[in-house]
Amino acid sequence: MITAIVMIKADVDRIPDVAEEIAAIDDVSEVYSVTGNIDLIAIVRVRRHEELAEVIPGRVNKVSGVRSSDTHIAFHAYSRHDLETAFSLGLD
Repeated sequence: MITAIVMIKADVDRIPDVAEEIAAIDDVSEVYSVTGNIDLIAIVRVRRHEELAEVIPGRVNKVSGVRSSDTHIAFHAYSRHDLETAFSLGLD
């Protein structure tokens, strides 16, 4: 699974609507409104790199109110949740 973190600048008066529209897109697993220089962070998960082009510039960036985006592709996940789950297997 390929994970992309998409940082999105949106029209301020449309942030909630933009977030909901992006969250409804297939392969977008989460959307967060955040503080700082960007307005939203979307997490996109796909099986092949080619699918990123379909989802991000093809759908996310075309949502009305999206002004710009910056995409980062994750190399490896270091999640405390994943580690705790792995170490707890079979220890009931």
